[in-house]
Amino acid sequence: ALGEAAQQLVRWANAGLSLWVAVNVSARQLRGGVLARQYREAVTLSGCDAQRLEIELTEHTLIENIDENLRILTELRDLGARIAIDDFGTGLSSLAYLKRLPLDKIKIDRSFVSDLPSDRSDSAIIAAAASMARVLGLRVVAEGVETEAQLQAVCALGCDLAQGYL
Repeated sequence: ALGEAAQQLVRWANAGLSLWVAVNVSARQLRGGVLARQYREAVTLSGCDAQRLEIELTEHTLIENIDENLRILTELRDLGARIAIDDFGTGLSSLAYLKRLPLDKIKIDRSFVSDLPSDRSDSAIIAAAASMARVLGLRVVAEGVETEAQLQAVCALGCDLAQGYL
């Protein structure tokens, strides 16, 4: 998947498009220490811009073996990878990990977006997460945006990007 994503980035760049691709990584892929090598190979063989090939991991994946994962994520970051936490807010991780891990982005889970703009609790959670992320220097993506009203709400709550069927 990394190799194909890297090659697609090059095709898009050659067509004049400046995009990025995020590849979801499982706990199994993170273990074993081969992910950084695979990432380096994908970038080197394709010639893509490493900062446009993003790695996404869930909160649960990150905290399974935090010390080893920190080492691997630091190695990936040193290679130029952008790293995002997917489904943010649904795991059991400590907020302290946000400060400790070399992250670039959090992706707020769609479960907090689906009832916007009417659900005040979800609005408060998104605003708090976006505010905290901004202080930590992280970008915020709202997942599952499917209506104009949801898009307007997540923008007003401080999200940088929206992802969904809209």
